[in-house]
Amino acid sequence: MTLFEQAVIFAAEKHAGMKRKLGDTPYILHPLEAALIVSTLTDDEEVLAAAVLHDIVEDTDVTLEELAERFTPRVAALVASETEDKLRGIPKSESWLIRKRESLEVLRRAEDPAVLFIWLGDKLSNLRSFRRAKLKLGDGMWKLFNQKDPGMHARYYRSILRALSGLKETGAWKEYRDLVEELFGAAQDEAPESPGPEDAL
Repeated sequence: MTLFEQAVIFAAEKHAGMKRKLGDTPYILHPLEAALIVSTLTDDEEVLAAAVLHDIVEDTDVTLEELAERFTPRVAALVASETEDKLRGIPKSESWLIRKRESLEVLRRAEDPAVLFIWLGDKLSNLRSFRRAKLKLGDGMWKLFNQKDPGMHARYYRSILRALSGLKETGAWKEYRDLVEELFGAAQDEAPESPGPEDAL
């Protein structure tokens, strides 16, 4: 089997039984979709493997050390770039802003362009699921999240859009931009009480 095929099987085993927050679908469909999006940007197997494994450390008992040993150190490093510190001693609703700011800083400092590919695949997959949920549930969808203020989600996803601007000629980035506008409207429509400068979450 190829490295990517091994990663798919490992991810399916570790995410077995998990469901997505929106839509109650098998969780494995999200990393597979993220990897499919990444495949439009690169055919590098390490990057595709990392894309399908991007949530595995955050959401299962797998460690980065195990990924480095089972796959490659680069795969583990790419997964690390997508892995939030869960700040387990703090309620998720209270730690949301801290976690997102910290993860954005990792994205902005990234030296391997593949980090951007995986972020784009992951977050575009999220936005697609947001759109499906909004068509079904309307603004009530935000009640399903730890962060229930859509204005904060708008700032987060716009911050990512700017951080990924080096990919703006790709179809994936353009789809991401269009979904941000569809879901959240024009930037000036953000809630005025949202904290931080315009160029940061």
